[in-house]
Amino acid sequence: MAPRVQLEKAAWSWVDTVKPEEIRQEHIELAYRINLPACKRGACRRNCKGNPNCLVGIGEQAWLGQIDENTFHNIDDPNSERRDKNTFVGLTNLGATCYVNTFLQVWFHNLELRRSLYLCHNSRAQEHSTESDYEPQSICEHLQYLFALMQNSNRKYIDPSGLVKALGLDTGQQQDAQEFSKLFLSLLEDTLSKQKNPNLQNVIQQQFCGQFSYVTVCGQCGRSSARPSRFYELELNIQGHKNLTECITEFLKEENLDGDNRYYCESCKSKQNATRRIRLHSLPPTLNLQLMRFVFDRQTGHKKKLNTFISFPEQLDMGPFLDGRQDQKCVYELSAVLIHRGISAYSGHYIAHVKDALTGDWYKFNDEEIEKMEGKKLQLGIEEDIAETVKSQSRKPKCSKGYHCSRNAYMLVYKIQEDENSSNSITKVEVPAFLQRLVDQDNRKFEEWCTEMADMRKQSVDKGKAKHEEVKELYKLLPAEDGEQYEFIPSDWLKKWLDDSTATKEIENSLFLCSHGKLHPDKMGEVKRVSLRAADLLYERYGGGPRLDGSSLCIECVGQRCRVLRLKNQLNEDFKEVSNLIKRSVSGEGFWVSKASLRSWRQLALDQLEEDEIETQHNNSKTNGQGPHTNCKEFDSNLPEDDMKTFNEDLVCSHGALCILETERKLVSTEVWSKLRNYFPKAPEFNQNQDPCQQCLTLEQEEKDNEAVSKMMALDQKNQLLNLFHEKNRPTLTKWPQGTDVLYIVPLFFVEEWKKFIRRPTKSSPVSNVGNTLLLCPHGGFMFTYDSLVTGEAQHSSLAK
Repeated sequence: MAPRVQLEKAAWSWVDTVKPEEIRQEHIELAYRINLPACKRGACRRNCKGNPNCLVGIGEQAWLGQIDENTFHNIDDPNSERRDKNTFVGLTNLGATCYVNTFLQVWFHNLELRRSLYLCHNSRAQEHSTESDYEPQSICEHLQYLFALMQNSNRKYIDPSGLVKALGLDTGQQQDAQEFSKLFLSLLEDTLSKQKNPNLQNVIQQQFCGQFSYVTVCGQCGRSSARPSRFYELELNIQGHKNLTECITEFLKEENLDGDNRYYCESCKSKQNATRRIRLHSLPPTLNLQLMRFVFDRQTGHKKKLNTFISFPEQLDMGPFLDGRQDQKCVYELSAVLIHRGISAYSGHYIAHVKDALTGDWYKFNDEEIEKMEGKKLQLGIEEDIAETVKSQSRKPKCSKGYHCSRNAYMLVYKIQEDENSSNSITKVEVPAFLQRLVDQDNRKFEEWCTEMADMRKQSVDKGKAKHEEVKELYKLLPAEDGEQYEFIPSDWLKKWLDDSTATKEIENSLFLCSHGKLHPDKMGEVKRVSLRAADLLYERYGGGPRLDGSSLCIECVGQRCRVLRLKNQLNEDFKEVSNLIKRSVSGEGFWVSKASLRSWRQLALDQLEEDEIETQHNNSKTNGQGPHTNCKEFDSNLPEDDMKTFNEDLVCSHGALCILETERKLVSTEVWSKLRNYFPKAPEFNQNQDPCQQCLTLEQEEKDNEAVSKMMALDQKNQLLNLFHEKNRPTLTKWPQGTDVLYIVPLFFVEEWKKFIRRPTKSSPVSNVGNTLLLCPHGGFMFTYDSLVTGEAQHSSLAK
């Protein structure tokens, strides 16, 4: 279809040959573009706004083909939140709490710890009614309920926010993960120690606590002293080391105490050089090894992460490191690896690789996502692909069979290897009945939620399918065939009707009405012509109005537009003729025309036509209940303040007669004036015999006489006070008296105003008063002292003889 401007011109191409009073129905239909051919599908890249019969590209493409029912809703399948069979449950990341989730997964897979927590007395949970939601209070209650959900929940992941809130952790700030592990175990130990069941009071010590001693030997007397201590994890320095054995060896190696660090020997009663080392006496069933990746940097004053590769075995024999048991085996098996991904100690992401104690399978726990590793081996994989911004990236060393290598692992968890003949066989932990009752309650809520979401999905799909059928049915009926009845519907409403993401409102046509209550021809780019049958169905389903049918075409608006367009066309011809006629000399009677008006009369005429059209639009907008038309505002704002409002008005003086400035007017012929009066019938008219304003002539003569008097007065005063005018031979107080005992002081302002009058007597008024009151104080005395006059501080005064 032709561009919109071409369609606009074609709609009014008939006005050159048709007068407003000769307009017939065919001309009205041309103006409203009723008979423009409808565009076919695929013929337009976008909808033709200038063609009311173009119903292509308004959003129908999405409805006319086959539609995937998933597009009818934005609700995810609730079963995607359901826990898969034979998998573990994830934990929601609340922000910067992924480090908490990793430790919770590690502790959950410690069967003895989980079994012990289930045995803790919890009267609140046991007495809780399932009619309301259970809200744990203590840390132990939170862990009980959380572990029970992690074991038997139907959900894919659990929200640990209750526990996180009870611990007082900031979900927006990442904490020191290694410090959190120690503090949490200490808090849990204190909580369990208060249990009445003696088998629970020492669970943390039995699972995680070992014994070592700090042994110090005096270099002078050889006296040995030991200070025993308990530990829940061994903190191993990794800087400068390549494998776990080196790290443990350094932890246990002997150090020298000398200089300022000398040891006070009780036997020698003085400070002596000595040696000190750590001796391991006993190890716990669960051995936590902290790899000190986050260290303090003295240069920057902040923590930094060490990206050193450390290799560690799947089986760790701690026998050689135990005091007095170097020849005995004490074998541990790797059960968990905690990973920190990132190059900074203050940010990054935490992941846990944990071995299932029952099956021996390895799993990767990444908050809500859980992945089972293939086979029975640990696979760190992409956990070692840290950012490329690390400056000193060393190559990953080759690992021997049974070993793993990591530069992101910050904690290793080993479990003691049980003898095959041991009675401590691994058995599944059962959830107590009182906790299972709470889990069942949460599972019922989850199933209800799944059912609700599924119903909402079905309702959305059913609604979408019904809309699909409605659109297909109605879109076929939309085109109005030649000769049949039709109505106009807003284009934007049709687009919103076809846009399923917005709610369809009632049809609103009042914005498109003219001042006569009919469809304005200027609004044809904003409406579409549809069949009466389609309009009936749309109004029946969505309501609205007023309805605009074939009788809504406004002959008054078409006639007014025809009149304006004809005037514009005639204006172009008259402009050319007037331009030629004013070049000729005037013979016979003539008329005075303002030269400024004559230069811009064509634009003034066009502006007047535009004002008439804008006023019509302004009246339309008032009829429709809107404010002033935007174009009217723009038109008013574009008019300069100095522009004349009417043709020839600048020839009229303030007394309403012909102005006396002959240079501002031009004499034109009667023929020229007749053409101009056609466009400006109210313009002031002055024929060539018109006398200029007598009052203006009198005032002009009086002004000339006054100017002559002022010039004579100025010349006379200048001659009398020539030295004052040129600032020559002025008296000074420093040499006073100078042949005279009297000096006079006048305001400097008076002198400046007097000089202005002398220089430009016709532009400035003569000074009639010296005005010495400016130099007096409120009490009537002189404001300045002799010294201030001498030093020049009295800047507002001048001396005169």
